[in-house]
Amino acid sequence: MRQPTEQEALSRLTTLCAQSEHCSHEMTEKMRKWQLSDETQARIMEYLVRERFVDDERYCRLFVKDRIRHNKWGRRKVEQALWAKHIDSDISKKVLAEVDDEEYLSVLRPMLKSRRKQLGALSEYEANGRLVRWALGRGFTFDIIKQCLTDVDDLEEEFADDGTED
Repeated sequence: MRQPTEQEALSRLTTLCAQSEHCSHEMTEKMRKWQLSDETQARIMEYLVRERFVDDERYCRLFVKDRIRHNKWGRRKVEQALWAKHIDSDISKKVLAEVDDEEYLSVLRPMLKSRRKQLGALSEYEANGRLVRWALGRGFTFDIIKQCLTDVDDLEEEFADDGTED
């Protein structure tokens, strides 16, 4: 593949950015693979940012929303993924702080409930230990996990007292 001209690279990147959200690191990596000079990369990135084709904060907001709601990731896993994409820590911390704990709870509760059913007839202590390790692996913080486990245990006790099951 031949090296694209500056205009061709700019055209490809603007088209790509118009189709879906991308961060500045992704654009820089593309240009590096195309072996564009540093000066050319700087000019193209300046244009992409100025014309709002690339906006790391906007990208971060969409990334966080998508990973929490659809991939069901916790705060830590999202934070690590943003770090891997070279999103500025000030931006990522700000965006992650805007996510309400209730949103994490609404994602984690059903997952824990489902996972608990899969564990079968383990003691409550052993089941909770496995659930905590599993949820930590999904990137959720211990305080959110503990809160969800308490909520799930309370719901199960409520159903057991009523004589009904879910």
